[in-house]
Amino acid sequence: MSAKPYRVTVVCTGNICRSPMGEFLLRERFADAGLQDEVVVDSAGTHSWEVGNPADPRTLAVLARNGHEDLGGRDHVARKFERSWFDEVDLVLAADAGHHRELTKLARTDEQRAKIRMFRSFDPVSVGDDDLDMDDPWYGDDSSFDQTYAEITAAADGVVEHVRRELTSRRA
Repeated sequence: MSAKPYRVTVVCTGNICRSPMGEFLLRERFADAGLQDEVVVDSAGTHSWEVGNPADPRTLAVLARNGHEDLGGRDHVARKFERSWFDEVDLVLAADAGHHRELTKLARTDEQRAKIRMFRSFDPVSVGDDDLDMDDPWYGDDSSFDQTYAEITAAADGVVEHVRRELTSRRA
C-alpha cells in the first residue's frame, strides 16, 4: 500500500444495511480493478442507534445470492461517522439526501464538504433521472434489499473510475 491510501467511507443511517453493502461491494470492485493496495473502504452511520450491531442478515444474504465472497460482512460492527474522520477520509458517499445533510452539518470547512457525494451520483442513469436517493431496505423484504443491491452496483464502477482519476492526479 502506498504511504497514504485513498480512503472511502460509505454512510447510511445505522450502518447495518446500505452502507455495509456499499462498503463490501466497493472493496470487491477496487480489488477487481487492482486498486486494493491503494484504496481503503469502510462504512458508518449518521446515527448511533445500531452502534455495535452486526450487518443486517438480509444484507449478507443479498450479497451471497449474487455470488459475492464475504469481504468483511460477517465481522462488520456498526459505528457512527465522527466529525474528525473528515481529516483522513478522501470521499464520503451518502446513501440519501438526509445523510448528505447530516454529513454537511458535521463538516467544518468547504474542503471537507467537497468530500461528500451522493453514492448514486456515480450512476449515469440515476443522475439522468435526477433520483439519487437509495431507498432504505430495512422496512422491506428481500426485494427491497435486491433494489439496494441494484442501486449500489449501478454506481460502483463510477466510484472506482472517480477514485482511479483521483489517484492518477495524486501521482502527477
